[in-house]
Amino acid sequence: MKGNGKLVLVFGIAFATGCTNLPRSRDLGNPNVAGITLAQQVCSNCHGVTGASVSPNIPNLAAQQPPYIAAQLKLFRSQGRRDPAGFEYMWGISRTLTDKQIDELATYYAAQTLPTQQPDSSVASIEAGKPIFNEGIADKQVPPCGSCHGPHGRGNGNFPRIGGQHADYIVKQLGVFQRTDQRPEGAVMKTVAHKLTPSDIAGVAAYLQAMPIE
Repeated sequence: MKGNGKLVLVFGIAFATGCTNLPRSRDLGNPNVAGITLAQQVCSNCHGVTGASVSPNIPNLAAQQPPYIAAQLKLFRSQGRRDPAGFEYMWGISRTLTDKQIDELATYYAAQTLPTQQPDSSVASIEAGKPIFNEGIADKQVPPCGSCHGPHGRGNGNFPRIGGQHADYIVKQLGVFQRTDQRPEGAVMKTVAHKLTPSDIAGVAAYLQAMPIE
């Protein structure tokens, strides 16, 4: 009986400790861990605590559209998004996320402030990208980026915020849309990106990174 009492006590302490540690948990397999906790304890390793990533290859998530974040996480979870970053990192991270956790992650990042990014391209490249974003390329039937992503690149629902995004990440994703079927949900972007030259892509990416946050 004494032994059983000690066993119950040990389990009770372990259970209580697990509960009190939930706000700091990194357990992706625990559905009770809140999305904000996962954002700050797990996702922050790549995307930063507030969703402003340091690496130019990792997207900023701060101030992103909630429906877009939720949709992408569900695509990663179902392995429907197959670009290299999704295959190598996000499939494993997202595979046990619940819909509730995904919605909480989306809400958390949408509420964060994205700082204005420092341009790392030439003024000429930035200026070359500006008319593509605002006016499109008429002779190639390329619509203005702002027609879907908003006049300041803030996004709209399932159309992501691209203003203030890392240029390297924009270039990489436009290449995925242009040359692969790794993002099958992006049929519209595949059509648009197919008509862009490397110079067009570099210019619009440079302009987006340098775009003031509004």
